[in-house]
Amino acid sequence: MKKLLFVFLLISGCAEAQQKEIRLYDGPAPGSENWNWAEKQSDKNMMHQMMVYNVANPTLTVFPADRSIANGTAVIICPGGAFHFLTIDNEGTLVAKWLNKRGITAFVLKYRVAHLETDDPLGDMMAGLSPGKRKDSYEAEMKATIPLSIADGKAAIAYVRKHSSEFGISPDHIGIIGFSAGGTVAASSAYAYNSDNKPNFVAPIYAYMPASLQSDILQDAPPMFLAAASDDQLGLAANSTDLYSKWLASKHSVELHLYAKGGHGFGMNVQHLPVDGWIDRYGDWLVFIGMIKPKS
Repeated sequence: MKKLLFVFLLISGCAEAQQKEIRLYDGPAPGSENWNWAEKQSDKNMMHQMMVYNVANPTLTVFPADRSIANGTAVIICPGGAFHFLTIDNEGTLVAKWLNKRGITAFVLKYRVAHLETDDPLGDMMAGLSPGKRKDSYEAEMKATIPLSIADGKAAIAYVRKHSSEFGISPDHIGIIGFSAGGTVAASSAYAYNSDNKPNFVAPIYAYMPASLQSDILQDAPPMFLAAASDDQLGLAANSTDLYSKWLASKHSVELHLYAKGGHGFGMNVQHLPVDGWIDRYGDWLVFIGMIKPKS
């Protein structure tokens, strides 16, 4: 009985360590001090995926790598969701667990998203992206929220770097990866940074990153990894090719994987298509840029 209790406590302790959630700001998030709604989550949607919404207080959930294989590299993960919700598992926790297996400490970022009155964020997005009376207000909510989401991404990098010794990571081995709207957050961190919030490597995955959100590429811009599908239903593959072309023209390290089929939001989904291997190509790239060692 005592042995069973010990095992239970050990498992519970490991789960708790993986679920440690840290507030990104000491007080209310700058720029949204009056946001007082409660964060929610639900998987009651047509895709049956867990989605977090009404995020008013940004957090980082820590997924530490096992000490026996930890290599000092960290990656901040930014799930997507049209700046209205976060697809927290497919583009968050599952990515974190994959990174953990490679010795990387992962941080899932819950950045600020627009306030929703509905309990079906996916259904609301479908209405907001389709012609109709919801479309204008949805786009206005996105436009107002994007600067706050980007600020949270940069604050997350600065936080992880400031506390790098506590997490057992190297301050010059901190990267960021993001999906769709989270790709906007990740890609934006590669612009207008300072020594505190500069990412050492970035990976926008099927990112929304129009020219209006871009600025001058700095001389010491970080290496970039890009992945998208040509049949992206939102037409965002062109955003990835645009980033690739500009990084290439400015003579910065960049790698692009553009798959024929995979759609938008493939994340960690298994579709039995070549796009399923994008995460392994990301791992190969991390080896190439010296952030992790090859598998033995």
